[in-house]
Order: sequence, then C-alpha cells, then structure tokens
Amino acid sequence: MGRRKLFYQETYVSFFVSLVFIFHRGVICQDDSSLDNPAANRLYNQFVFDKISNLTEVFEDDIKRELGFCITNVKEDYNEAFNFSSKPGFLNKCGKTTKGDMMQRICTAAEVRIYFNGLLGGAKRATNYLKPNKNCNLSSWMFGCEPGWACRTAKDVKVDLKDDKNVPVRTQQCAPYCAGFFCPRGITCMIPCPLGAYCPEAKLNRTTGLCDPYHYQLPSGQPNHTCGGADIWADIVSSSEVFCSAGSFCPSTIDKLPCTRGHFCRTGSTAEKNCFKLATCNPRSTNQNITAYGIMLFAGLGFLLIILYNCSDQVLATRERRQAKIEKEKAMQEQNKNLTFSGVISMANDIEIRKRPTIEVAFKDLTITLKGKNKHLMRCVTGKLSPGRVSAVMGPSGAGKTTFLTALTGKAAGCTMSGMILVNGKVESIQSYKRIIGFVPQDDIVHGNLTVEENLWFSARCRLPADLPKPEKVLVVERVIESLGLQHVRDSMVGTVEKRGISGGQRKRVNVGLEMVMEPSLLVLDEPTSGLDSSSSQLLLRALRREALEGVNICMVVHQPSYTLFRMFDDLILLAKGGLICYQGSVKKVEEYFSSLGIVVPERVNPPDYYIDILEGILKPSTSSGVTYKQLPVRWMLHNGYPVPSDMLKSIEGMASAENSAHGGSAHGSVVGDDGTSFAGEFWQDVKANVEIKKDTLQNNFSNSGDLSQRQVPGVYQQFRYFLGRLGKQRLREARTLAVDYLILLLAGICLGTLAKVSDETFGAMGYTYTVIAVSLLCKITALRSFSLDKLHYWRESRAGMSSLAYFLAKDTVDYFNTIVKPLVYLSMFYFFNNPRSSVGDNYIVLICLVYCVTGIAFALAILFEPGPAQLWSVLLPVVLTLIATSTNDNKIVESISELCYTRWALEAFVVSNAQRSLAYHSLWITDGEWVQHQALPSLPHLPDINRFFCMVTFQKKQL
Repeated sequence: MGRRKLFYQETYVSFFVSLVFIFHRGVICQDDSSLDNPAANRLYNQFVFDKISNLTEVFEDDIKRELGFCITNVKEDYNEAFNFSSKPGFLNKCGKTTKGDMMQRICTAAEVRIYFNGLLGGAKRATNYLKPNKNCNLSSWMFGCEPGWACRTAKDVKVDLKDDKNVPVRTQQCAPYCAGFFCPRGITCMIPCPLGAYCPEAKLNRTTGLCDPYHYQLPSGQPNHTCGGADIWADIVSSSEVFCSAGSFCPSTIDKLPCTRGHFCRTGSTAEKNCFKLATCNPRSTNQNITAYGIMLFAGLGFLLIILYNCSDQVLATRERRQAKIEKEKAMQEQNKNLTFSGVISMANDIEIRKRPTIEVAFKDLTITLKGKNKHLMRCVTGKLSPGRVSAVMGPSGAGKTTFLTALTGKAAGCTMSGMILVNGKVESIQSYKRIIGFVPQDDIVHGNLTVEENLWFSARCRLPADLPKPEKVLVVERVIESLGLQHVRDSMVGTVEKRGISGGQRKRVNVGLEMVMEPSLLVLDEPTSGLDSSSSQLLLRALRREALEGVNICMVVHQPSYTLFRMFDDLILLAKGGLICYQGSVKKVEEYFSSLGIVVPERVNPPDYYIDILEGILKPSTSSGVTYKQLPVRWMLHNGYPVPSDMLKSIEGMASAENSAHGGSAHGSVVGDDGTSFAGEFWQDVKANVEIKKDTLQNNFSNSGDLSQRQVPGVYQQFRYFLGRLGKQRLREARTLAVDYLILLLAGICLGTLAKVSDETFGAMGYTYTVIAVSLLCKITALRSFSLDKLHYWRESRAGMSSLAYFLAKDTVDYFNTIVKPLVYLSMFYFFNNPRSSVGDNYIVLICLVYCVTGIAFALAILFEPGPAQLWSVLLPVVLTLIATSTNDNKIVESISELCYTRWALEAFVVSNAQRSLAYHSLWITDGEWVQHQALPSLPHLPDINRFFCMVTFQKKQL
C-alpha cells in the first residue's frame, strides 16, 4: 500500500503543478524600465497570478476524470496550494532578477510532464533520471541543465505554454533561477514551489561540497558555476528539505520564521497555530500536548456511563415492579369481578370462552433410520398420546427416548422416517402446530441475567395470542409461578455458572415454566425431573397434571422415578435398546401385562426400576416365564396384533436383529446390512451422514408447512420491542464486563498513542496500522459474546416460533451503543497522546465505521464457529488482512484480495483524513478522498450483516 500511496502522491503533484503552467497561449514581458515601478510590479504580479488562477478550468475535466475520487473542488484546492496574492514578494524579486523575462523561463506542459514522468518512473534524485530532451541530452548539456539553474527562450520565439508535446529551445541566458522556484536536473526551466514549501537560494557548503539546504553538488570542472535554487519538489520522503521545517512557519515560499511561545508549527506550516489553554507550547514547538483533554473526555464519558448504569437499572427495575403490581391488581380485580353472581351469569352466557385446542398424536409402525450409516434408531413403534393425559417415556440408557420425542415434534434431522404420524387423526406436519407445542429441553436453557419473572413474562408476551388482553397474560404468568412454587424467588436472578442465583431445582422449574406460560396444547419434556429431589419432582408433576386437566397432552422422559411419582402418570411408553417398544398403555395395567409374561415385580421393589433393570440385562426374568429381555419387544407386537418384521420372527428364542439392538443402543441402533466396512467406508458414511443432517436442518429452518394452530402471535415489530427491552436489561446488568472491555481499549489507546507517533513522511500510517489491528482484535473478541453466549437460547426460541428477524435486529440495535462508545474510549487516549494532524471528528467517523465493520464480522464468526475457533479467527483475521492491505506485492491476486479487505479502507481513510489537514500537502491529498473512504468502509459491514443473519437462521448445530 505504501508504494501505491507514493504513486498517488506523485500523480497528484504532476497534475497540480502541471496545472499551473499548461494552456497558456502566450507570454507577457516586462521592460527593464518598469522594474522599479511599484504600480507596474503590482500589475505584473496580478497578471501572473490571474494567469495561474484561471488555468484550473482548462484541465479540470481531466483531473476530475482521473482523480475525482479524491478531489472536491479543483479551484479551491489549487488556491490553497498556489495562492501567492497575499505574499507576492518572491514574484517581485524574480521579476527583477530575470529582468522581466520570468514568463519565458517557466516550464511548458511538455517540460513539466518530462519531470514528473521521471518521478513516476521511480528514479532516484542522485541520478540522471529525466529522459533526454531537446535542451538536455548527450550532445547538448548546458548550465541550465544542472539543478537549480534555468534558461530562457529567444526573444523572437513565441512559446505556447500549453503545448504538451513539443519542448521549446530554451538555451539563452542560463543562470541560477529565482528563490521560490525549483528546477530539477535535466530540464532548463523553472516551476514555482507551492505554499508550505521553503525554497530559498542555495548556498555552497565548503565542508560537504553540497548546496544547502538542498543536496545537489556543483558540476565538476566548472569553477564559475554557482548554487541556484531548489532542485526538486515531490513527496516529503523524497524532498523533505524543501518543506517548511517543524517548529517554524513559512508565510511564503522564501520566508521562514520561528514559532513563538504559545504557538506550535508542524512541518509545512504557513502560519503558527495557537495552543489550547491547558497545553503548554515553548518557542519552536512542533506540537502541543493535549493529553489533559483526553483525560477530561474519558472522565466525563465514564461519569456519564456510571450515572446511566446506576440510574437506568434502578429506574427500570422500580418502574417494572410498579407496573407489574398494577397489572396484577387489575387482573385480580377482573378475576374477582367474575366470581360475583353477575359475573358467573355473564361467564355462563359468554359463548366466546377461551379454550385451548386439543392435539392427539398417534404413531403407527414408526421407524427412524440414520441417513448415510443405515442404522436404526427406532423401529416399529406404535401407539398414541392423548389430550388430558400425562405420558411417561422410560427405558434404559440408549433406548432412544430423546430420539422419540424429537421425532414426534418434527425436529429429527439426518434421519429417514417411515411409518405414520397422525395429528388429530390426520396426516399433517406437526410443525404446523409449533405455536401451540411446548418443548422443554434436557438442559436448563434460561437467561441467567434475568429474574424468574422476567424470563417467564418475556416468553408469555412473545408466544401467547396477540389479541389476549394484558391482564389475562398477567394471570397466566401468576398461575404458572404459583403452580411451580416460585413465588419467593420471582424477583431473584436465575444466575449462571459464574454468578450464583437460584437453586438447580428452581432453575429446572423455570425451564419448564417457559413453556407452560404459552399455554400449549402439546407439552413435551425431556427429563424435567433429572437432578430434582422427590418433593421437587412431585411439585413439578402436580403442576403438569393441573395443565392436563385443561386438555393439554403431556409427554415426558423420566429416569427411574419413585413409586409415588410413577403412580402420578396416566400412561407409560417403555422402550428397549434399539428403539423397540415393550409397552405402551395405562400405568395401572403395566404390572398386569408383565405378570402375564411371567415377570412379577418383587415386594418392596419399585416397578419402573425393576423393568428397566431387566431391559438393561442386569436382572433376568425367572426361568419359569420362558421370556428373555431380548424377546420383550416382539412379545408386545404379538400381544397387540402389530405386524412383526420377518427378520424379528426368525425365532422367539433368539433374534439376531434384537441382539444387535441390545448391544447397539440408540446412539448406534441396529445395523442393516454388513458391518465389515473398511475405515474409508466408515469415513465416507460419516461424511454422508453429516451432509444429510445439514440438509435436513436447512429444510426444517426454511420449510413453510403452514400454520394450523389458529394462534396469532405478536408480529416482528412487537417482538423486536420485546427483544430490545430484554437485551437492554441484560446489557445494563453486564456493566462490569463492559467496563473491563473499555478499560482494555483505554490502555491500548495510551500505549499506541505514546509509542506510535505521527510522522509527516507517512501521515501516521504506522500508528494507524497498529490502531486498526488493536481495535479490530479487541472489538471482535468482545463482540463474540453477543451471539456465542446466547446461541442456545436463540435456537430454543426460534424453534418455538419466535421471530429470528426480530431477535437479530434487536441484537444489532443494542450493539450500536458499543459501536458509538468504543471509538470515543479509544480516541480519548490515542488521539490526545498522539495528536495527529486530522481532527477528532475525522478519526471518530473512521473508527465508528471500523468498529461497526469488525462487529459484524465477529457476529458471523460467533454464529458459524464454536467459541474457541471463533476467538482464534478473531485474532488471526485482523493481522492477516492488515498484512495483505499493506503488502507491496505486485501479484494481481493479492491486489484483488486487498480490495476486499476492510483494513485497507480503514487505513486509507485514516491517512487521507490526516493528510488533508496540512496546507503543505493540499496538492497531494484532497478532502473528498477522505469521504470516499468513509463511505466505502461502512458499506462493508452490510454484507456481513446479511451473511450473519443467514448463518444465524441456517447453521443450528444442535436440535432443541
């Protein structure tokens, strides 16, 4: 990028300096008699300046076409670099020195192009880098060809200064040219230096043999040759001696004054600048120390954030408690009103009493086979789940209990299902009823930084019917809190692993309550009693039985419940290993059925424990029964008259398929076909299985099975408001973590602002390179938390029917706060320790765009990868992309990749905004280029925004 920047700099120089001299149609001469006439001098100077000022119109279209991306106003930028009207002294002196023929010594367009084409060729100043021309070549080399000297044309020769093809013969009266101009080696004309330069007449240094302050030598063998003027004007790296030095200012190109106390002067200053009140500036100061302002800015920002945190959280909590209390009182008053005589009569006459729709799920010969591996997870399962009943799914580990639940709820991925699943007697997709189906996962996926009531209330608002009055929603939440025994912890934080909250049993009940508050018609629970003691399990089951009294179809997986808990279930589904069913029916008849097979539960032994031990193979039935645990699935099929697969009917005594099932478990299931596959074959099967799982996940996420639930939930906008409110609370309660992030950014700003000082040669490119890497890395690492920590919560909520778009927009909106504040925190130290040429506003705009861009990339990484790999990518990407952006490699592939790197646009925006502050560089760096970069940088995050939203709704690695 450095080589490319130098190329652009030199190109800008060629256009702007060429602009001064191209397209003159003629030359005006001043007689010797008028040299001492002040009025004539003023007229002559004004003529010269007007000629220069009017030249921009001629070349304006070409400049805009080639350099329009970095130029706002050609005339305005030109005037800032070549406006000599306020200090025309050097023109007067030059007019006297040249005796009125100054215009005949100025370069034509062709000569200017010769000079700048030589610079663009990359030649060094110490060599003959200009191509031979009519005046300076191997056969003709006069004094005017030496650096600092110039010649004039013959008086009778009419010179067309806008001729960019023909070089005029310029060989007469060669002499050292005027101060304020420069003449390079290899051409015999002179070019004026722009403002911000210091171009005095050179003096010979007898010690070094150089012409100070320049670095050219006198030609050997020519004792009468003297030092002339400047010999070069280019970028500051190549011609630093021509720029007005730091600590001084140059009101004109021939005057240089020291900076006085209370002022500071940077390199290329045309006037001294006043120091701020809290900054001290000694004579010849090159910069001012404004660290105090950075400390004040950070202190003010920190004070504001502390007030915002303390007040907002307290005010919001108080307001919500008061509002919840009012809503609860209103709801209770409405309920009490209905309990009066008139209220009962009104309820009796009301034909629109709200009633939950019922869902009956029947499954016939259900078989689930893992794609790619051809292994059975479940086989020949038949039965039904009835409304108003609580069904328990039990079996040994690996029997496929969770697989059975995911199949019933339509969430099985990577599997082939055969058989039939009937919903209310019809062959319909269970996904069409997902708005009235509750699924409680085995893991307690609950927001730890919200209270119990806030978790339940959010689920109720998003999933209950949109037309349900708010008082009724309040009553629903209150009923669930009371039935689950959570009254005394309703205002307590749920807590996380790092920060202790409510107990594990209470957290489990909150996990169940999230589904109960949406008043489901079918409630499926995966091991809701695991980790609970007997009393908590009974409390939970009593709450579920109350739900069943309202017609809810409840199915839950349990592991070896107590006898009391076991008797509270209505139905039992008992699975054997391999996903084969051993019993499905009433709990009251299970002992009777197994007794008919000769399996009698001993006294003082819990029936479910005994049956599961038999299915595990730990206990063996009595020999008098003549039944083994491998035969129990077939016995059940024959008992009910279900069709039995031929391979399972080989013999009642020994079933090869069942043997495979007993040793395989649900994770592997029974294998169909030969098991003697090679390693390559197994690897290929794994690949195919993963592809099938991803394919099914995509189909589940994007399929539209219609809605048969007859429930209208809040729309995207309303859910966006709910998500936004929840995320706002969570951010306020994570203020300590946020404060640590800000502190790290603050330290990074101090370190980089102190160590990476701004250089006029590179416009602070090195410091800004470190800034891009540091800010990208720190902001990406912290932004990963936005989606990594809530990934499981999002998967659960999206599968429950909540809007993914509302969730995404709320996340994006809340993170705008960090996008706005983090650049301020970093700049409060970096800018005021580093004090670059560009303004705080310019740096802030670029940093906002940079933070927004890297935040979007971090969100995509958090969605696509697990936390560990996502962090590695977040560290690696800024470094690699910055190396690519700053690479000087001419490889086209690298150049194309560089065009897509956000680091390149950020660096260019920083450097351009820094360069446009210097009057000395106005002919090199123009204002509009900065705004082009500012516009290009924020456009990059929109692509990650779209990508991360697509990834969020697509790549869900876990089925909940």
